[in-house]
Amino acid sequence: MRSARTLVSFAACVLTACGPRSADSRQPQPLSARREAAIDVDVRAFAVAVAQDVTRDGPAAWRKYFSESPAFFMAADGQLQFPDGASAAAGIQALTRTIQHIDLKWGDDLRVDPLAPTLAMIAAPYHEVMVTSSGTRLDSRGFFTGLVEFRDGRWLFRNVHWSAAKPDTPQ
Repeated sequence: MRSARTLVSFAACVLTACGPRSADSRQPQPLSARREAAIDVDVRAFAVAVAQDVTRDGPAAWRKYFSESPAFFMAADGQLQFPDGASAAAGIQALTRTIQHIDLKWGDDLRVDPLAPTLAMIAAPYHEVMVTSSGTRLDSRGFFTGLVEFRDGRWLFRNVHWSAAKPDTPQ
């Protein structure tokens, strides 16, 4: 009889430990309005710094802002450009030999969506003028989205996507 009670008690403990948890324990905790506002301010400042540094320092500046983690990726116009941080670093190095200057401007409608204490979405129209090492000017406009992550005391892009607008066709 005693072993039956022990077995029932053990089964009850296992079922309690392994059973469904309360809905609150599985749901992410919402950010406070104050934390959302702080993330918004920080990420907007991050975006300004990115555009200033890329404009001043050229493609090499992206190294400071792209995460070097395997989770990083970059896509442009529906094509995967860099599948991870290592390929992005190598790609940036190659760009420093072919792109002489970049002028990057975010549009006025920059959006920040705080998602978690260390994650936020950023989205904005962009205008970019690149000058190649041969002097060719490349003008691009479109829309940019990226996930930024706060890591090691600073914001970094965890992934990014550039969508260039199609050139106007003459009518």
